[in-house]
Amino acid sequence: MSKSTFEKLHRINYLGAEMDALYHQACHRLGISDSAMRALYTVYDNGGTCLLSDIYKQSGISKQTVNSAMRKLENDGVLYLEQEDGRGKRVRLTEKGKHYVEKTAARLYAAECEVFSDWPEQEIDTYIYFMEKFNDMFQRQIAHMERME
Repeated sequence: MSKSTFEKLHRINYLGAEMDALYHQACHRLGISDSAMRALYTVYDNGGTCLLSDIYKQSGISKQTVNSAMRKLENDGVLYLEQEDGRGKRVRLTEKGKHYVEKTAARLYAAECEVFSDWPEQEIDTYIYFMEKFNDMFQRQIAHMERME
């Protein structure tokens, strides 16, 4: 890897960590844990209800972390789980949960929308294109990795 590529990778990694820190800061300001926010954000992004498996797939957090966040949110009266066809479970917000999401996940979503409102559509499309390209190529690289014993 050339020095220039190494420096660029360093910058990309720094920006990714900085973005993670910004989302953590937003969660802190809104008084919600990162894992609860990611779970509720996924529910919000899916129109207020979704399968539990959607949260696993779309949030990027582990099943164990999602399940822990779900238990806490359920105990707090924010949401409930109902049996879906087969083994699936559907996440539904309570009335309290709908108000809570408006004060948390919906505000984060609105802030993101506000950022993108200043971007030309072509830049948004380009950003999406390169994120998808990186993810696809990186996924292939990870698939070739062998487990270290």
